[in-house]
Amino acid sequence: MTAAVMPSSGQSLVDKIWAQHVIRDLGDGWALIHIDRHILHDLSGPPALGKVQAAGRRVSMPGLTFATPDHAVSSRPGRTAASFPPGGRLIEALRDLTAHAGIRLFDLDEDGQGIVHVTAPELGISLPGLTVICGDSHTCTHGGLGALAFGVGTSESAHALATQTLRMQKPRRMRVLVEGRLGAHVTAKDLALHLMRRLGSAAGVGHTVEYAGSAVRALGVEARLTLCNLSVEMGARSGLIAPDDTVFGWLAGRDYAPKGGDFDQAVAVWRDLASDEDAVFDREAVFDAAEVAPTISWGTSPDQSIAIDEAVPDPDRAPATSREGMRAALDYMGLEAGRPLIGTPVDWVFVGSCANARIEDLRAAAAVARTGRVAPGVTAWVVPGSVRVKRAAEAEGLDRVFREAGFAWREPGCAMCVAANGEQVPPGARSVSTSNRNFVGRQGPRARTHLASPATAAAAALAGRIVDVRTHS
Repeated sequence: MTAAVMPSSGQSLVDKIWAQHVIRDLGDGWALIHIDRHILHDLSGPPALGKVQAAGRRVSMPGLTFATPDHAVSSRPGRTAASFPPGGRLIEALRDLTAHAGIRLFDLDEDGQGIVHVTAPELGISLPGLTVICGDSHTCTHGGLGALAFGVGTSESAHALATQTLRMQKPRRMRVLVEGRLGAHVTAKDLALHLMRRLGSAAGVGHTVEYAGSAVRALGVEARLTLCNLSVEMGARSGLIAPDDTVFGWLAGRDYAPKGGDFDQAVAVWRDLASDEDAVFDREAVFDAAEVAPTISWGTSPDQSIAIDEAVPDPDRAPATSREGMRAALDYMGLEAGRPLIGTPVDWVFVGSCANARIEDLRAAAAVARTGRVAPGVTAWVVPGSVRVKRAAEAEGLDRVFREAGFAWREPGCAMCVAANGEQVPPGARSVSTSNRNFVGRQGPRARTHLASPATAAAAALAGRIVDVRTHS
């Protein structure tokens, strides 16, 4: 249920972070704000850096900007920059431009390289209370640490590179409360899809979404990153969760996090990064965690999702404004209304992306992979989110688990989440993917994508069809 919240004198988490970053109030809700961290990748970085250079300007604070190739890099074992030539040209441009600007580049296969929204948190580049930007819509991921993080366009990125500021309009505030306890085999990915299903793809437009409640507080850091990652699919530019001892413990010792006494002082400041009890919210939604089941998408938008054991919805029973879009989605996906998704044959399985390619995600998929082998006719890939995740998984033997079960073990990168590196699901093939978007053609022309958790995806790979992970054996 949702409701408007009456004004009060308290401050929300986003109010506090915003106030700490305003350089100048420009009036009419606009402000010039300071940007603490700027992250570049191979698709967004070269155009933004090129604009700065072409204007005869310099990067103002290169020490606050970090870069890594991820979108257009091959994930093939033994890959090089030249493995995907169009991507190789982008990587070379990123290398040249970051070197010229004095920006730290985590280059291909170097410790620190990987998907930007995996590497920045794991390195401690993203921290509670910071403003974090990247030329990528899923920058909202970093809100899982309590950062105000959002994607920007090329012009905004170039402006931030040159000035370390952005002119922005303060977002409205939305809070999503999830109370209770998530059930067995229910993950943050399932929760995110459930919330979008209930709220819709436009619920967060113009808002920053704060996730709160006992079920959210019980999530680990990597699960929080997953939940915030999908905020943009709800229409929000950013999503965030108040940092707590779970976050502080996870950040301790990270490469770019404060050290020693500085870390203790930082934690003391971070503890105030929570919404006041009488905080102002423009909109609020409350959910019962017990109602969330393993969830999977059926259509061509993340909000077109259902509990794994439900039937595909019937457009004729939907609001008139939704019927045409639902029918188009059913046609594209090759599905029939009223029939269950369970039992639907699967051709491809992808475990990866900035939504679900962290070590805990791989552990969850490996736990299922240990129970069998990939079904004949199914191609299944596991793509770690970073070099560090890959090394950690290999140290635990997860790579052997996947290989012995028939999964391909790949190199870090975005891979076939967005298919910007030539790695695509074939036309007409059905994929169960742990990524965050199932748009038409997202994983390749005419590819049919179902979004799901790592465990659900791995179970589909073994069964050769969509199955309920709660009853899979």
